[in-house]
Amino acid sequence: MKLLTLAAACAAVATLSAAPAFAGQPVVAKLAQPVTQATKVIAGDAVFSCEGDTCTANAPTSQTFSSTACKTVAAKVGTLVSFTGTKSMDDARLGACNSVAVAKAAGSQVANK
Repeated sequence: MKLLTLAAACAAVATLSAAPAFAGQPVVAKLAQPVTQATKVIAGDAVFSCEGDTCTANAPTSQTFSSTACKTVAAKVGTLVSFTGTKSMDDARLGACNSVAVAKAAGSQVANK
């Protein structure tokens, strides 16, 4: 019984100590075109601060490096060249993410005609 309690305690400590390690890694979106002015975007339960061709979430959550967050950022600021957290988003997921920005751009071009 003591061994089980010890194992549970170790598992809890390992889980809790992993969260701050993830939180220390910013999520960065590189833009194809720079923003014209500093912009903030809320995506994946984090605030992305965008300046120039970079948007950075310095306090990410477990939801920040996700396809949904990527799509939200792309919809607000345009096509992304990369989306990285503890690793880089693969090309297929990045393409799906950018489809939102492409659709929005196409819609605004039709509206301007």
